[in-house]
Amino acid sequence: MNGFVHLNVQTEYSLLRGICRIQELVSRAAELGMDAIAMTDLGVMYGAVEFYQQARAQGIKPILGCLVLVSRGNLRDRPPRGEEPYRLLLLAESVAGYHNLLKIVSEAQLESGGSLPCTDKHSLKKHREGLIALSAGLEGEVAQKLLQGDALAAEQAAAEYAAIFGKGNFYLELQDHGILEEKQMIQQLVQLSAKLALPLVVTNAVHYLRREEASVQDVLACIREGRTIGEEGRPRLLTDQYDLKSAEEMAAQFSHFPEALQNARRIADRCQVELNLNETHLPAFDLPAGFSEQTYLAHLCEQGVRMRYEHPDQQVWERLRYELDVIGEMGFSGYFLIVWDFMKYAHENGISTGPGRGSAAGSLVSYALRITDVDPIRYKLLFQRFLNPERISWPDIDIDFEYERRGEVIDYVTRKYGSDRVAQIVTFGTMAARAAIRDVGRVLDLPQAVVDRTAKMVPFHPGITIERALQEEEFQKSYRTDEAVRKLVDTARKIEGLPRHTSLHAAGVVISKAPLTEYVPLQRGAEGGVVTQYSMEVLEAVGLLKMDFLGLRYLSLID
Repeated sequence: MNGFVHLNVQTEYSLLRGICRIQELVSRAAELGMDAIAMTDLGVMYGAVEFYQQARAQGIKPILGCLVLVSRGNLRDRPPRGEEPYRLLLLAESVAGYHNLLKIVSEAQLESGGSLPCTDKHSLKKHREGLIALSAGLEGEVAQKLLQGDALAAEQAAAEYAAIFGKGNFYLELQDHGILEEKQMIQQLVQLSAKLALPLVVTNAVHYLRREEASVQDVLACIREGRTIGEEGRPRLLTDQYDLKSAEEMAAQFSHFPEALQNARRIADRCQVELNLNETHLPAFDLPAGFSEQTYLAHLCEQGVRMRYEHPDQQVWERLRYELDVIGEMGFSGYFLIVWDFMKYAHENGISTGPGRGSAAGSLVSYALRITDVDPIRYKLLFQRFLNPERISWPDIDIDFEYERRGEVIDYVTRKYGSDRVAQIVTFGTMAARAAIRDVGRVLDLPQAVVDRTAKMVPFHPGITIERALQEEEFQKSYRTDEAVRKLVDTARKIEGLPRHTSLHAAGVVISKAPLTEYVPLQRGAEGGVVTQYSMEVLEAVGLLKMDFLGLRYLSLID
């Protein structure tokens, strides 16, 4: 297949910027006859694995990338007021490139001195292997300098990026969204390409799937900026051309640049990233001499059984042996040692813990190790509800700590395994039905009474959607008869469920055997701690272990 491939695509995970939901994006690409598509969110990689899995499931080749912000100075410098960073499009050509992309994005998020997570040219040079770079559109450094009328500075910038990424790995990007400056710049970029022998490539900066969704994206931008749709001078996309155009549309639009069109396909063909989603990355537990993980776990459990039971009978020993065999066969001995170790720290330091929560209470191993305090033999609890060799899944032990001292246990784990190997886990706040209606109403500057009345027609039911709420007779009548309500509801439906912001998982902590940036992009949490950019479900897919450290105020109260 030799058709055009979109290499510049912002999805729902470019929070409040893109409205391309991943599943719909991949389906639309397939519908248009495309066999590959990229995902290049702004400064983040939240959805990379989800996109990879969805694309593979639908027979589309996923191209993993990121539209990074490049500081005008050093990464750790605070940029002068009003000085915006440049943009640069990075695509992973290989697995090494994917890992380097994780590092670039993480460094930008964790080390930037300014409010925007920027990388710099030093970081790009350090992590350039396996990456293909595109100059981005009007906000790229080359374009910015051309807009300022400084052709020499533009040439120097292009030459510098070409030197960083190596021959054939830096492309000048041609875009035309119907903006005059872009049309004028195309000829300048063509001349620069000829002068420096740099290849050209055509892209369209996709923010939504269909042209008629431009107005919805505009509403989303207003929500992001806290503006209304009628405000002058607000940040916005200037045309309705940021859709997922067909290969035929792109070919017609750039018919004078067949080589640049073909280069989009050539880049897509070069990108060959296979993610290994079947390997686990448990940290190595520091074992006493002469022990393996399995034998040390058995040793601890045998000691624990003798402490828990005055005269353990044959039933207890048989149950212990069965559980240890299953745990060993499933490769989870190290997991139990890690949990035992931080529970031991809590007990030794007077930190109250809960008696056991969920299916983990059915494990004699957990009871022997003092991870839980419920005797599964006495209460006839089933180990198979917790771990079953016929249903391979991670053990899930939710552990309660007294709220005020939960952080001490996390600090202990961080000291033991390394601050670069321990992080908390991101979650995403999404646009719920009522909130979507209120946000859209404010942006459209509709009367407050209309917005309130409409929002209150959505019942307070868990998981309620606008679609389901519309089945109520009163809401349906208002929707049919009132044009303002119809516009409000139709727009709100388009943004409902989109991720709006990030927050912390209430309990989840992830621990890995190597620095986390080998497996997952990182960012700073609201309180300054390190947080994964991949959610809980994705962390499990990439083989990282989630531990649940729950903080319970009741344990503090009981204490």
